[in-house]
Amino acid sequence: MKSTKYKMLVLDLDGTLTNAKKEITPRTKAALMQAQERGVRVVLASGRPTYGIVPLAEELELARYEGFILAFNGAKIIEYSTQEVVFEQTLSPEIVPHLYEAAHQTGMTILTYQGEGIAATNKEDEYVAIEAFINKMPVVQYDDFPHQIVYPINKCLIVGEPQKLHTLELSIAKEMNGRISVYRSADYFLECVPLNVDKAASLERLINRIDIEREEIIACGDGHNDLSMIAYAGLGVAMENATDQLKAHAGFITLSNEEDGIAHVIEKFLI
Repeated sequence: MKSTKYKMLVLDLDGTLTNAKKEITPRTKAALMQAQERGVRVVLASGRPTYGIVPLAEELELARYEGFILAFNGAKIIEYSTQEVVFEQTLSPEIVPHLYEAAHQTGMTILTYQGEGIAATNKEDEYVAIEAFINKMPVVQYDDFPHQIVYPINKCLIVGEPQKLHTLELSIAKEMNGRISVYRSADYFLECVPLNVDKAASLERLINRIDIEREEIIACGDGHNDLSMIAYAGLGVAMENATDQLKAHAGFITLSNEEDGIAHVIEKFLI
């Protein structure tokens, strides 16, 4: 494959770009800077909220190299150099009280994002602590969650013990069928997002604005919510630590996120 073929590199963050410490290693950062110097546009595509992605966007100098943030699993696209919101989907305020009740009745915590913080019904929840660590965002207690939220919001996250959360996922999916999309981004994270939020659909909206074809995209990921963009891109890459389902759909399997798998992709296909 010729290195000139690809003009865009789309990266999931957790389990893909970052290691277990949620950091970009020096080798991977150096490779990304070199790729951007050669004109490759970088897109950081994650289920994280915008503020959870900004530190990595700053580290990689996305503003200088005209990169993009694709936050909330595709519900919001930001052109980083101008801070323009290219596309956005939000949750209907009518739906949030139903999600709150579903979580509350099963003893699980629901959270969303307000400004630079995480708003949660139980700030001491162990799984909320994981979300705070991933995004490096402070947690604020919302005792009256449905009425304290300032809209618009892009998603809610329900967190809890995996087996209980699976049962709740089935219940919400049935009740909210045709109104929102629900999926697990981790065993203990249930994403509740606007209907048909999808990384591939958002990528298509993005490249329709700029002079890039889908065949010129490399997309890298490790989880279920990366499957659509892996299938959509010219080259879909699965990390060694990815799910078996993702690996089955990938055109290339790279090293793990602990072994500079993204640097390996860049060195093989871009530089």
